[in-house]
Amino acid sequence: MRAQQAADLDTRGCRQHLKPEHLDANRRHWDERVSLHAASDFYDVKGFLDGESTLRDFETEELGPVSGRSLLHLQCHFGLDSLSWARRGARVTGLDFSRTAIRAAEDLARRSGLDSSFVHGDVLNAARILGRRFDVVYTGLGAICWIDDLERWASQINALLHPGGTFYLVEFHPFTDVFGERDLTVEASYFNGGTPLRVEETGTYADPAAETTENLSFTWTHPVSTVINRLVESGLRLDRFEEHDYTIFPRFESLTPDPGTDVHRFPVGHPKLPLMYSLRMHRERE
Repeated sequence: MRAQQAADLDTRGCRQHLKPEHLDANRRHWDERVSLHAASDFYDVKGFLDGESTLRDFETEELGPVSGRSLLHLQCHFGLDSLSWARRGARVTGLDFSRTAIRAAEDLARRSGLDSSFVHGDVLNAARILGRRFDVVYTGLGAICWIDDLERWASQINALLHPGGTFYLVEFHPFTDVFGERDLTVEASYFNGGTPLRVEETGTYADPAAETTENLSFTWTHPVSTVINRLVESGLRLDRFEEHDYTIFPRFESLTPDPGTDVHRFPVGHPKLPLMYSLRMHRERE
């Protein structure tokens, strides 16, 4: 590796800023939920093994063809989205901080027969851990709320991309975190200054009635402008930004499902709000 490439992949030393209790609690939280998620109807592993994809139409349209391209999925959980990209021809690597999730992803890759690799590691040290660049870096729904340092996160993404490479993100819209679940009253600030939200609750979004013991977690709300600005400051250039008026679970009681799908929208006549967003960026060619 050339000296400049090595410098680009430097992660500025060991990670010291995140309080150990935050990281440890979150890892225990996710370790426990991997098996629950893999067995749930929400994730529908059987459907995936039968040939279905977890990707939404707008994702494949916005990112474009991936066949033959190297694709890194950051915070890949147990690999369903990663392997959905592999099914479209990408040469996929997934990374997650949960060893339990990585083992489950490797097992799912074997069962599906899809060529891929999965690596255990912290996303904020991803460039050092992986030591290579990719044509595409992807991160999916429900990922960046677990990131405490967006500046470092963005620098990792830039370092992990080949010149001319693409970063693609799809996320739940943080504006939804402002509202209560029942009547959409304003209950929280959109701008919280990076303060973590401490959550302690049983079950999981994939199975609310599940019996769990690792129920403490910490998350962060990142305004969309902050996400974009940190990525631009890292050296990436914005190609496309979209907001979507539906989501994939009943986030609010007033949402109604589209029959036969996981799409949930506000009913006809109800004012629409952004429920998800997506963006595509690129690293400029050297």
